[in-house]
Amino acid sequence: MNQRARIVMSEDEVTSFLNESRKLQLGTINPDGTPHLVTMFYGLAEGKISFWSYGKAQKTLNIQRDARVSCLIEAGDEYSDLRGVLVYGVARRIDDAEGILDIGMKVARRMAGMPDAEELLAEYVTYTGRKRVAFVVEPTRVISWDHRKLATPA
Repeated sequence: MNQRARIVMSEDEVTSFLNESRKLQLGTINPDGTPHLVTMFYGLAEGKISFWSYGKAQKTLNIQRDARVSCLIEAGDEYSDLRGVLVYGVARRIDDAEGILDIGMKVARRMAGMPDAEELLAEYVTYTGRKRVAFVVEPTRVISWDHRKLATPA
């Protein structure tokens, strides 16, 4: 078995990693074709990466023009500890108020790290959600790695 095959995460490991993580690097495509990268908190909507943004933000404008995105979630400081999931996909825009607030709450729960503060989070999400749109990433390809697996014999 080659080294690349040894470090791939199983579907359950990918799911667990996405559930445990809080932030991702979102890649969109600028008008001139260059990558636009930003770090964002995210939520999961039926297991799919979801996020929200201001309607006039560069990432939103980029997605409106070309909905292809990449989402990188990574962890680890040393080479032997590196783990990550890279999701290539298409960002589907959510415009209805209920959908935006639902995704906003999913993101805010992770961002705040306060799952029991529903009332405070709802107030924040309702206020800031007036100028936001939300997205759900429909995955087209998922790549994963877990270098910790290299410490175990093949």
